[in-house]
Amino acid sequence: MRYPKITPIKIIMLGAGGTGSYIAMHLYRLLYCLDRRVRIIIADGDSVEKKNLIRQHFTAADLGQNKAKVLAERYASAFSMQAEYIPDFIEDKARLRELITPDRVPIDKVSGRRYANSNQYLDETVILIGAVDNNKSRRLCNEIFYEMDDLIYIDSGNGEDQGQVVCGVRRKGKTVYKPVGYFYPDVLEDTDKFPTELSCAEASVSAPQTITANMTAAAVVVNLLYNILVLGDNRVKTVAFSTKTVNVQPMTEAKRRRKAA
Repeated sequence: MRYPKITPIKIIMLGAGGTGSYIAMHLYRLLYCLDRRVRIIIADGDSVEKKNLIRQHFTAADLGQNKAKVLAERYASAFSMQAEYIPDFIEDKARLRELITPDRVPIDKVSGRRYANSNQYLDETVILIGAVDNNKSRRLCNEIFYEMDDLIYIDSGNGEDQGQVVCGVRRKGKTVYKPVGYFYPDVLEDTDKFPTELSCAEASVSAPQTITANMTAAAVVVNLLYNILVLGDNRVKTVAFSTKTVNVQPMTEAKRRRKAA
C-alpha cells in the first residue's frame, strides 16, 4: 500500500516499557531524518523500577521517574526535537480519540520549503503504536480504529520468546488492512484489566518476557514505520516471530492470497 511522503506526521505510542522503550530509541532518529513536520507523543503511567533494568531500555539513573517522560526527554533532546509525553495510561476512548485526531497544518510548516500558496493545508498522517502489555488496552485501540476515517494502527505483542506485530490501516472511512483483533481475536476477549485497575499484587505479576523478544518486536515495528514513512510503500500486514528459532515470518498480500486459495 502506498503512503504520501509529504504529509506531516503525528505518532502516538501507548506504552513505554519492554517494547516501547526500544521503539523510542530508533523512532526519534527515524523521524529526525524526514523532511517534514513530525510529532511523537509517548503515553505511559508507569515509573521505572529496578526490575525494569533487566529487559527494558532504562538505566539506574532513571529509577523512580515516569517512563514516558524519560524516553521523550532523552531522545527528543538528542535530536533537537520537542519532547511530548503523557505520564498516564490512556484508558478512555474519548481521550484516545482526541489524541489520534489529525490536525490541519499550514503547508509552509510541513517542511522548510517555501510554497507559492501558503494558504494551503495538509492533514497529519496519524500513526497509533500499541506497545501495551494488556489486551484491554488493545481492545480499546481496536474499537477506536474502526471509528476513525484515517488511521494507521501498529500493534505489538509478545510473550517470553514469541510474538507478533500487526499493521491495520483505515483510509477514507474504509478498512484497507485489518487490525490486530482480526488476526488474533483472542486479544478481544474480556479476560484482563487496564493497568490502573490492577491491585498491587496483580501488578507485580506479569506475563514472562525476555529482552530479545522485546527488541525483536521493536525492530519489526520500526521496519514497518520505515516502509511507511521513508519508502512510502508497505505491503506487510502482520509479522509473527520467534526468538527461540530466530525466525521472523511476514504475511504479505501475495502470501495471504496464496494461503486463502
